Amino acid sequence: MSSIRMTLAGVSSIAGVKSNDTMSSWLKRSARALGLPLLGLVVFLMIWQAGAKQIHTSLGEFPGPSQVYQQTLSLIADHNAERARESDFYDRQEKRNAERIAKDPSYEAKIREYTGKPTFFDQIGTSLVTVLAGFFIAGLIAIPLGICIGLNGALYSALNPIIQLFKPVSPLAWLPLVTMVVSAVYVTPDPLFAKSFLTSLFTVSLCCLWPTLINTAVGVSAVSPDLQNVSKVLRLSWGTHVVKIVLPSSVPMIFTGLRLSLGIAWMVLIAAEMLAQNPGLGKFVWDEFQNGSSDSLGRIMVAVLVIGLIGFLLDRIMLLLQRAFSWDKKAITR
Repeated sequence: MSSIRMTLAGVSSIAGVKSNDTMSSWLKRSARALGLPLLGLVVFLMIWQAGAKQIHTSLGEFPGPSQVYQQTLSLIADHNAERARESDFYDRQEKRNAERIAKDPSYEAKIREYTGKPTFFDQIGTSLVTVLAGFFIAGLIAIPLGICIGLNGALYSALNPIIQLFKPVSPLAWLPLVTMVVSAVYVTPDPLFAKSFLTSLFTVSLCCLWPTLINTAVGVSAVSPDLQNVSKVLRLSWGTHVVKIVLPSSVPMIFTGLRLSLGIAWMVLIAAEMLAQNPGLGKFVWDEFQNGSSDSLGRIMVAVLVIGLIGFLLDRIMLLLQRAFSWDKKAITR
């Protein structure tokens, strides 16, 4: 009996040691995962604050973290005030229409659209809609074309020079051409979309489709010969071969291209909005630069940080989608 007790005591002590080791390793991993990024952020803020005090511009001192925080609160207040004005505008119309209808039941009430200035947050929404629409169009073109190029060596040889020719072209070069084409082709008395929106959208699509196209073609052409032999043995049709063999094998490369394309699309959009004067974050930055007030630098810096944060979040969303669609759940993706 005493030996059994000693054995149980030994087992429990070993289990306790393992439990402590597991807890210790978990704490270390948590500290590394959270502590190091937090430390890097603190060091960055300190360097930013110290450096900002040394830079003096024609509009005053370069904004540090505290000034950027104040301008963030100011932009939130401006947005809330604009939404309140919009609500009052519609309330006045409804009240006036109700009075007119009470006097004249045959009166047809009309509601005019609010034409107030878009706020910072409104322009964030416009930029997101534009970049996602342009990215979606680019994906619809790049993925099917990349699959065809990857499966056909002759087609790859024919299109590769064109791809390499247009891939490095700057959005600033595309923008005037896209603007003229949209102005010439999109002529309608009742346009569904603004020309400036279409100009930004097509410029984004033209500039961001190349990484997805190239990575898709490379991923498709690199499918394992063993899998291709299996497809031949089973006598799969072309469509079934693509769906069952090619796409699952090339998903990592396709999503790598999509992540690169989305990042490029987000960068291109800001320049396109500046030059096309389409409402969005790019136009907001340009307007603040032209405004030249004492708050302009701080507001531009807010926009810069928001642009970076949204770009980071878009990349994380694409990473989650990659993990969800990839067949190899154990693959390391970052």
